[in-house]
Amino acid sequence: MPYLTLSGIPTYHEVAGSGAPLVLLHGGFCSIETLRPQLESLSSAFRVYAPERPGHGRTPDRDGPITFDQIVADTLEYLDAMGLASAHILGFSDGAIAGLTLAMQHPERVRSLVAIGANLDPSGLTDDQPAEAGKPGEQRATGDDRMSAIDSQIRADYERLSPDGPAHADVVLEKLARLWREEPQIAPTDLAAIAAPTMIMAGDHDSIRVEHTVAIAGAVPGAQLCIVPGSSHMVMMERPGIVNQIVREFLDAAS
Repeated sequence: MPYLTLSGIPTYHEVAGSGAPLVLLHGGFCSIETLRPQLESLSSAFRVYAPERPGHGRTPDRDGPITFDQIVADTLEYLDAMGLASAHILGFSDGAIAGLTLAMQHPERVRSLVAIGANLDPSGLTDDQPAEAGKPGEQRATGDDRMSAIDSQIRADYERLSPDGPAHADVVLEKLARLWREEPQIAPTDLAAIAAPTMIMAGDHDSIRVEHTVAIAGAVPGAQLCIVPGSSHMVMMERPGIVNQIVREFLDAAS
């Protein structure tokens, strides 16, 4: 089974393809499955590494709260365990925030960064009705049926994959609700420390305010901005073809 022990926790991960290393960082209450279209597409040109964090996917939860400091620490431990001095990073939602933090605090580890659906602080979230499997304020204007199906799929993935059992979902969601109310707390000026080529991506009906996404791209030196039309916070699942093409072209240029 594709597990390795990180901080005493049996951590599930998948590795596919060959080429320059690319690490996928999933979002909150998500798993590798939400980034499966990217793993399958990008592994044709990159060596893709996809770990699942504690309390997510096939990796058991740990005691205590979920924090971005811990997510970054887990990512660094994974890079070290896999012998990756540096890698391209593609992060979604909480994984995108971790990617931004990693690029700021450990620039030598990040060759390039694609941050999908990131926010710098809780004010970046919209005020619409929250969705269970997305960040608070997920907008539904791009198709209620489609988003409902994605929400249901993510919940079913948790119940099917979690070694902690289906009922533990409520524990993880409570931890994530606290995280999203209180974190992250990143000053836009801090993003000036990012030296890696960076793309900031979001859906045009994301749970992150469009103006907030634009501000993030404007604060990262030389960053590219991509707003994908007709999509929500789950843009990489809703529009995998266009997302994969844009990401592939960006990574090819950054390699």
